[in-house]
Amino acid sequence: MEEYIIELSHLTKRFMEKEALCEIDLKIKPKEFVTLLGPSGCGKTTTLRIIGGFEEPTAGDVIFEGKKINDLPPYQRQINTVFQKYALFPHLNVFENIAFGLRLKKLGQGEIEEKVSRMLKLVNLEGFGKRKVQSLSGGQQQRVAIARALVNEPKVLLLDEPLGALDLKLRKEMQLELKNMQQRVGITFIYVTHDQEEALTMSDRVVVMSEGEIQQIGTPEDIYNEPVNRFVADFIGEGNILDGVMAEDFKVKIEDRTFTCMDKGFASNEIVEVLVRPEDIQIVEAQKGMLKGVVESVVFKGVHYEILVRDESEMSWMIHTIHMVKVGQTIGMDIVPDAIHIMKKVG
Repeated sequence: MEEYIIELSHLTKRFMEKEALCEIDLKIKPKEFVTLLGPSGCGKTTTLRIIGGFEEPTAGDVIFEGKKINDLPPYQRQINTVFQKYALFPHLNVFENIAFGLRLKKLGQGEIEEKVSRMLKLVNLEGFGKRKVQSLSGGQQQRVAIARALVNEPKVLLLDEPLGALDLKLRKEMQLELKNMQQRVGITFIYVTHDQEEALTMSDRVVVMSEGEIQQIGTPEDIYNEPVNRFVADFIGEGNILDGVMAEDFKVKIEDRTFTCMDKGFASNEIVEVLVRPEDIQIVEAQKGMLKGVVESVVFKGVHYEILVRDESEMSWMIHTIHMVKVGQTIGMDIVPDAIHIMKKVG
């Protein structure tokens, strides 16, 4: 039987009349990097706070290494948290910020110095021990907060949107640095973000949440390529989401056209939703395409052009391409079967 370090069982949380979490179930393996992803108010931070012991669940259980820890206070859990605002002590230097938890444990000075030095090296802040935290950049302060959490050798590190205050370039650098750090220390990271790219870049598994419920759990590739419903497809990346009808296995009708796909197991003539990612539509000569349409807009995005095309059925298609086309130009479009993903229609 597979062991899990964290198990959430039928976890529910209500604030007054509002249900922030609705019976969610989640199992997390040791040394996994798991990201809770979703829009504001979806329940991801509430989930993190319950795991950390800062909120009590209304119902359900938090299980750590096979033992229920619902009533255990945060300081008795082998779990540490890095908050978005870092919560560093302004009156202490970098060394003493990191050493704070070790001094509470009354460790010897030699052991404290050894552990803090190791953490400073891990977060690339060697030589910064005597600096005031106010003199550090946002990225450096974030590293200090992570070092302070890791020096206590927790088995799980919770990170609540810790990159939110950083500029885009530094944010991208820190994404890779955090992932590398997690692999080096070999502990479980549970990360909260509303940034889709961040989740896809860093995670072993992504948990997509909406309105207090888990919509899908999977690898970044699964979440992006095989979303289970319109919410996940729409929230993760760009996409053409169209109404369709499954004529039979491997055949879907969109408007009056039948496309070959890779999906099966739907009822005959079942109404479905169809996802086609913009980068999966190939531009060809107008007379050679499965579809033909007129280019309505072209926007340069740096690594590709984003173009909108209206086809002969008045349907609009978004395409990402490296090929330059002009507004008003008639083009052909090809879509291969494995680029067409069929989803159950909900509601």
